[in-house]
Amino acid sequence: MRPGSLVRRLVWLAAGWILAALLLTGVALSAFFQQATLRQFDRGLDETVTALLAGTNIDPDGALLPAVLGDAGHQRAYSGRYYQIAEVAPNGTATTLARSRSLWDAELVLPQPVIRQAQADPGGTLFFDLRGPAEERLRAAALLSRLPGRAAPILFVAAEDRAPLDADALRFALTTAIALLLLGGGLVVAVFVQVRFGLRPVFDIRREIARVRRGKAQRLTGTYPEELAPLTGELNALLDHNQEVVERQRTHVGNLAHALKTPISVMLTEAGAHPGDLADVIHRQANAMRDHVDHHLRRARAAARAQGQGERTEVAPILEELVLALERIHQDKGVEIDWDAPDDLAFLGERQDLLEVVGNVLENACKWCRRRVRARASVVGDHPERLRVTIEDDGPGLPPERRAEVMQRGARLDESAPGSGLGLSIVDELARAYGGDVRLDSAALGGLKVEIVLPRAE
Repeated sequence: MRPGSLVRRLVWLAAGWILAALLLTGVALSAFFQQATLRQFDRGLDETVTALLAGTNIDPDGALLPAVLGDAGHQRAYSGRYYQIAEVAPNGTATTLARSRSLWDAELVLPQPVIRQAQADPGGTLFFDLRGPAEERLRAAALLSRLPGRAAPILFVAAEDRAPLDADALRFALTTAIALLLLGGGLVVAVFVQVRFGLRPVFDIRREIARVRRGKAQRLTGTYPEELAPLTGELNALLDHNQEVVERQRTHVGNLAHALKTPISVMLTEAGAHPGDLADVIHRQANAMRDHVDHHLRRARAAARAQGQGERTEVAPILEELVLALERIHQDKGVEIDWDAPDDLAFLGERQDLLEVVGNVLENACKWCRRRVRARASVVGDHPERLRVTIEDDGPGLPPERRAEVMQRGARLDESAPGSGLGLSIVDELARAYGGDVRLDSAALGGLKVEIVLPRAE
């Protein structure tokens, strides 16, 4: 998934909602469990404090006879289960009358707000938290009632260590968190699979467009869902329109070039029939015009081929063919051409265009070298969809300030040599028509190095 991709956006959005929903669910479940457990815990305390009230009596002398509870926890010192019976004065002061053996020599310190609330609601059970004799957290229940024979109201308090309650709540929260995390991970994976499966037609369209761009197809031919069918139809219509525009321009350039060839031929014929200085000038200029017409015609055809369906041309056979021909042509000079190209390296374009591009550069190298020319073809390391053809010679080379000049149409290294000066210009424009480029540099052999980058076929 790339940054900003549709898949990442959908997956992260779904993951955010899933995380928020599961987080809220986990918090709600933990709170519900804690409240339910606390209510159950309070119910037990309520039964204990009610048993205290029911079992406590007053003797004829007015002395308190506390209830005897059969729970062993109330008999063991600091067991975590306690009760206490206190008399409450009108000013809110509580005086302890009896307590469980588990308190030993300690007393439960009741908060004043609890005592005031009990005074305001006698007969009602209050539940609250307080600290025990060992500073442990206790859950307590308090009930204020009047007994016959006692003028002041009696407060009955039962308390129990809430550590087991808190441990159960924590255990439930951890178990719920682990379960929800596993569920969330499974849901995110399911969303990712669903998004990838749902967007598969979009990826198929991208692959088909890439095939069209690489020249392996001319249209989108796949079957797509009804939401994407209009898009593929519009893309096919755009491809057809582009192809029509290219063909129209190609036909227009071809018609123009052919229309100019006839007057040029007439001019050359007339100049040949009437020798003289003017005829020589007309002959040279007419030849230059014909070369320019042929150049632009080739360029238009190359541009049309680059826009249309591409072909696969192996580089090694082209180099071998050119090397054999040029060594034979320049055998009087003793030119030696050292070349190398991988067998599986191929150019994404027509054979004639590769012959013209590489042939022009090799011919210039053989023309200006002393004896050695070296040609290498390879894949561009950072861009495997590109190939590079490097041609070097041991000639006089070219000063850096003239390298840009010779790439211009009509520029020539030697004005006394025959030719129209279109060689490197044709190479540059053909390479650019295919989306490549041409660079000039100093060669390791001492002369000029020409580096041609072209599209590579799979």
